[in-house]
Amino acid sequence: MKRRILVSGAGTGIGQATAKTLADKGYALVLLGRNKEKLEETRAMLAEPAAHAIIAADIRNAQEIKKGLEEIDPLLHGVIANAGLGGENQYGENDRWQDIIETNLTGTYQLVEEAFPYFAPKEDGYRHVLIISSILARLGVPRYTAYCASKAGLLGLMRSWSVELAAQNILVNAIAPGWVNTSMARQGLVEMAEHTKKDYEDVLQEQMSHVLLGKMSEPEEIAELIAYLISPQQTSITGQTFDINNGAIMPA
Repeated sequence: MKRRILVSGAGTGIGQATAKTLADKGYALVLLGRNKEKLEETRAMLAEPAAHAIIAADIRNAQEIKKGLEEIDPLLHGVIANAGLGGENQYGENDRWQDIIETNLTGTYQLVEEAFPYFAPKEDGYRHVLIISSILARLGVPRYTAYCASKAGLLGLMRSWSVELAAQNILVNAIAPGWVNTSMARQGLVEMAEHTKKDYEDVLQEQMSHVLLGKMSEPEEIAELIAYLISPQQTSITGQTFDINNGAIMPA
Protein backbone atom coordinates (compact mmCIF):
# COMPACT_ATOMS: atom_id res chain seq x y z
CA MET A 1 0.00 0.00 0.00
CA LYS A 2 1.27 3.45 -0.90
CA ARG A 3 1.99 5.84 1.94
CA ARG A 4 -0.40 8.78 1.71
CA ILE A 5 0.68 12.33 2.52
CA LEU A 6 -1.47 15.47 2.73
CA VAL A 7 0.20 18.53 1.15
CA SER A 8 -1.40 21.92 1.73
CA GLY A 9 -0.80 24.83 -0.61
CA ALA A 10 -0.23 22.24 -3.33
CA GLY A 11 -1.34 24.44 -6.22
CA THR A 12 1.80 26.57 -6.50
CA GLY A 13 5.41 27.05 -5.47
CA ILE A 14 6.96 24.80 -2.84
CA GLY A 15 3.73 22.85 -2.40
CA GLN A 16 3.48 22.00 -6.09
CA ALA A 17 7.16 21.05 -6.30
CA THR A 18 6.78 18.87 -3.22
CA ALA A 19 3.76 17.11 -4.69
CA LYS A 20 5.69 16.31 -7.88
CA THR A 21 8.72 15.07 -5.95
CA LEU A 22 6.67 12.84 -3.65
CA ALA A 23 4.57 11.42 -6.48
CA ASP A 24 7.75 10.52 -8.34
CA LYS A 25 8.90 8.68 -5.20
CA GLY A 26 5.73 6.59 -5.12
CA TYR A 27 3.58 8.38 -2.55
CA ALA A 28 -0.17 8.86 -2.88
CA LEU A 29 -1.16 12.42 -2.07
CA VAL A 30 -4.02 14.52 -0.81
CA LEU A 31 -3.61 17.93 -2.46
CA LEU A 32 -5.23 20.71 -0.45
CA GLY A 33 -5.63 24.37 -1.34
CA ARG A 34 -8.13 27.15 -1.92
CA ASN A 35 -8.04 27.07 -5.72
CA LYS A 36 -9.41 23.81 -7.12
CA GLU A 37 -8.32 24.66 -10.65
CA LYS A 38 -4.69 25.03 -9.58
CA LEU A 39 -4.90 21.77 -7.63
CA GLU A 40 -6.20 20.03 -10.76
CA GLU A 41 -3.25 21.46 -12.69
CA THR A 42 -0.87 20.08 -10.09
CA ARG A 43 -2.53 16.65 -10.14
CA ALA A 44 -2.23 16.50 -13.91
CA MET A 45 1.55 16.92 -13.58
CA LEU A 46 1.94 14.00 -11.18
CA ALA A 47 2.88 10.40 -11.74
CA GLU A 48 -0.31 8.29 -11.61
CA PRO A 49 -2.76 11.23 -11.36
CA ALA A 50 -5.64 8.92 -10.39
CA ALA A 51 -3.79 7.95 -7.19
CA HIS A 52 -4.10 11.46 -5.78
CA ALA A 53 -7.09 13.20 -4.17
CA ILE A 54 -8.00 16.89 -4.02
CA ILE A 55 -9.53 18.95 -1.21
CA ALA A 56 -10.51 22.51 -2.11
CA ALA A 57 -10.51 24.24 1.27
CA ASP A 58 -9.30 27.39 2.98
CA ILE A 59 -7.21 26.39 6.00
CA ARG A 60 -8.68 29.35 7.89
CA ASN A 61 -11.98 27.45 7.87
CA ALA A 62 -11.81 24.30 10.01
CA GLN A 63 -15.22 23.14 8.76
CA GLU A 64 -14.02 23.16 5.14
CA ILE A 65 -11.02 21.04 6.10
CA LYS A 66 -13.19 18.66 8.12
CA LYS A 67 -15.72 18.24 5.29
CA GLY A 68 -13.01 17.63 2.70
CA LEU A 69 -11.35 14.96 4.82
CA GLU A 70 -14.67 13.28 5.61
CA GLU A 71 -15.50 13.03 1.91
CA ILE A 72 -12.32 11.18 0.96
CA ASP A 73 -11.61 9.48 4.33
CA PRO A 74 -7.86 9.09 3.71
CA LEU A 75 -5.43 6.96 5.69
CA LEU A 76 -2.58 9.42 6.23
CA HIS A 77 1.07 8.80 7.01
CA GLY A 78 1.93 12.47 7.20
CA VAL A 79 1.02 16.11 6.69
CA ILE A 80 3.11 18.78 5.02
CA ALA A 81 1.72 22.09 6.27
CA ASN A 82 2.90 24.39 3.51
CA ALA A 83 -0.06 26.70 2.79
CA GLY A 84 0.58 30.28 3.78
CA LEU A 85 0.04 33.93 3.04
CA GLY A 86 2.88 36.39 2.47
CA GLY A 87 3.33 40.09 2.01
CA GLU A 88 3.29 43.23 4.09
CA ASN A 89 0.95 44.57 6.71
CA GLN A 90 0.68 47.91 8.48
CA TYR A 91 -1.45 48.88 11.43
CA GLY A 92 -4.58 50.77 10.42
CA GLU A 93 -7.77 50.43 8.47
CA ASN A 94 -6.39 48.02 5.85
CA ASP A 95 -4.09 46.04 8.15
CA ARG A 96 -3.59 42.47 6.89
CA TRP A 97 -2.50 41.22 10.34
CA GLN A 98 -5.60 39.12 10.93
CA ASP A 99 -5.58 37.46 7.51
CA ILE A 100 -1.90 36.55 7.72
CA ILE A 101 -2.02 35.27 11.30
CA GLU A 102 -5.24 33.33 10.69
CA THR A 103 -3.79 31.70 7.57
CA ASN A 104 -0.21 30.97 8.54
CA LEU A 105 -0.58 30.16 12.24
CA THR A 106 -4.21 29.37 13.05
CA GLY A 107 -4.76 27.73 9.67
CA THR A 108 -1.77 25.42 10.12
CA TYR A 109 -2.96 24.51 13.61
CA GLN A 110 -6.45 23.68 12.34
CA LEU A 111 -5.20 21.73 9.33
CA VAL A 112 -2.92 19.45 11.32
CA GLU A 113 -5.39 18.93 14.17
CA GLU A 114 -8.16 18.02 11.72
CA ALA A 115 -5.81 15.57 10.00
CA PHE A 116 -4.70 13.70 13.13
CA PRO A 117 -7.82 11.45 13.35
CA TYR A 118 -6.96 10.15 9.86
CA PHE A 119 -3.39 9.16 10.71
CA ALA A 120 -2.47 5.52 10.19
CA PRO A 121 -2.13 3.50 13.40
CA LYS A 122 1.13 3.44 15.32
CA GLU A 123 1.74 -0.11 14.10
CA ASP A 124 2.23 1.26 10.55
CA GLY A 125 5.47 2.89 11.68
CA TYR A 126 6.47 6.48 12.21
CA ARG A 127 4.15 9.18 10.92
CA HIS A 128 5.31 12.72 10.17
CA VAL A 129 4.24 16.34 10.36
CA LEU A 130 6.43 18.81 8.50
CA ILE A 131 5.73 22.54 8.87
CA ILE A 132 6.99 25.11 6.37
CA SER A 133 8.13 28.14 8.33
CA SER A 134 10.54 30.78 7.00
CA ILE A 135 13.88 32.46 7.57
CA LEU A 136 11.73 35.37 8.76
CA ALA A 137 10.90 33.31 11.84
CA ARG A 138 14.44 34.24 12.87
CA LEU A 139 14.75 37.75 11.38
CA GLY A 140 12.83 41.00 11.57
CA VAL A 141 11.80 42.80 8.40
CA PRO A 142 10.07 46.19 8.22
CA ARG A 143 6.33 46.03 7.41
CA TYR A 144 6.33 42.22 7.82
CA THR A 145 5.19 42.11 11.45
CA ALA A 146 2.39 39.60 10.83
CA TYR A 147 4.44 37.35 8.59
CA CYS A 148 7.44 37.29 10.94
CA ALA A 149 5.24 36.70 13.98
CA SER A 150 3.23 33.93 12.31
CA LYS A 151 6.29 32.10 11.05
CA ALA A 152 7.98 32.34 14.45
CA GLY A 153 4.78 31.04 16.01
CA LEU A 154 4.92 27.98 13.78
CA LEU A 155 8.21 26.97 15.38
CA GLY A 156 6.61 27.07 18.83
CA LEU A 157 3.70 25.05 17.49
CA MET A 158 6.11 22.49 16.05
CA ARG A 159 8.02 22.10 19.30
CA SER A 160 4.85 21.66 21.33
CA TRP A 161 3.44 19.02 18.98
CA SER A 162 6.76 17.17 18.90
CA VAL A 163 6.61 16.71 22.68
CA GLU A 164 2.90 15.93 22.73
CA LEU A 165 3.03 13.33 19.95
CA ALA A 166 6.35 11.57 20.54
CA ALA A 167 4.76 8.69 22.42
CA GLN A 168 2.56 8.02 19.39
CA ASN A 169 5.59 7.82 17.09
CA ILE A 170 4.57 10.98 15.25
CA LEU A 171 7.63 13.05 14.38
CA VAL A 172 7.15 16.80 13.99
CA ASN A 173 9.71 19.09 12.36
CA ALA A 174 9.92 22.37 10.47
CA ILE A 175 12.00 23.88 7.73
CA ALA A 176 12.81 27.58 7.48
CA PRO A 177 13.60 28.42 3.85
CA GLY A 178 15.27 31.66 2.85
CA TRP A 179 14.69 33.15 -0.59
CA VAL A 180 12.98 30.57 -2.82
CA ASN A 181 12.21 31.24 -6.47
CA THR A 182 8.41 31.38 -6.14
CA SER A 183 5.71 33.88 -7.04
CA MET A 184 5.45 34.86 -3.35
CA ALA A 185 9.15 35.74 -3.22
CA ARG A 186 8.98 37.70 -6.46
CA GLN A 187 5.98 39.66 -5.17
CA GLY A 188 7.95 40.49 -2.05
CA LEU A 189 10.73 41.92 -4.19
CA VAL A 190 8.19 43.98 -6.14
CA GLU A 191 6.91 45.47 -2.87
CA MET A 192 10.46 46.28 -1.77
CA ALA A 193 11.12 48.00 -5.09
CA GLU A 194 7.97 50.09 -4.71
CA HIS A 195 8.88 51.21 -1.19
CA THR A 196 12.50 52.03 -2.03
CA LYS A 197 11.69 53.46 -5.49
CA LYS A 198 14.34 51.22 -7.03
CA ASP A 199 14.27 48.91 -10.02
CA TYR A 200 13.29 45.30 -9.40
CA GLU A 201 16.67 44.02 -10.62
CA ASP A 202 18.53 46.41 -8.31
CA VAL A 203 16.48 45.19 -5.33
CA LEU A 204 17.08 41.57 -6.32
CA GLN A 205 20.84 42.14 -6.52
CA GLU A 206 20.82 43.96 -3.20
CA GLN A 207 18.97 41.13 -1.48
CA MET A 208 21.23 38.46 -2.99
CA SER A 209 24.27 40.40 -1.76
CA HIS A 210 23.24 39.38 1.78
CA VAL A 211 23.15 35.69 0.82
CA LEU A 212 26.43 33.80 1.06
CA LEU A 213 25.85 31.82 -2.13
CA GLY A 214 24.29 34.82 -3.89
CA LYS A 215 21.19 33.00 -5.13
CA MET A 216 17.69 31.82 -4.36
CA SER A 217 16.84 28.15 -3.80
CA GLU A 218 14.62 26.43 -6.32
CA PRO A 219 11.38 24.89 -5.02
CA GLU A 220 12.61 21.45 -6.05
CA GLU A 221 15.53 21.72 -3.62
CA ILE A 222 13.15 22.41 -0.76
CA ALA A 223 11.00 19.50 -1.90
CA GLU A 224 13.89 17.05 -1.69
CA LEU A 225 14.60 18.04 1.92
CA ILE A 226 10.91 17.67 2.73
CA ALA A 227 10.88 14.23 1.10
CA TYR A 228 13.67 13.02 3.35
CA LEU A 229 12.17 14.43 6.53
CA ILE A 230 8.82 12.67 5.99
CA SER A 231 10.27 9.42 4.63
CA PRO A 232 9.71 6.12 6.48
CA GLN A 233 13.50 5.83 6.85
CA GLN A 234 13.55 9.01 8.95
CA THR A 235 12.87 7.75 12.47
CA SER A 236 15.18 9.85 14.69
CA ILE A 237 14.52 13.54 14.04
CA THR A 238 11.76 15.42 15.84
CA GLY A 239 11.32 18.89 17.31
CA GLN A 240 13.88 20.40 14.94
CA THR A 241 13.97 23.31 12.50
CA PHE A 242 16.09 22.99 9.36
CA ASP A 243 17.47 26.17 7.82
CA ILE A 244 17.85 26.07 4.05
CA ASN A 245 18.83 29.59 2.99
CA ASN A 246 22.04 29.53 0.90
CA GLY A 247 24.03 30.72 3.89
CA ALA A 248 21.98 33.87 4.50
CA ILE A 249 22.00 33.22 8.24
CA MET A 250 23.75 30.63 10.41
CA PRO A 251 21.80 30.08 13.63
CA ALA A 252 23.78 28.66 16.55
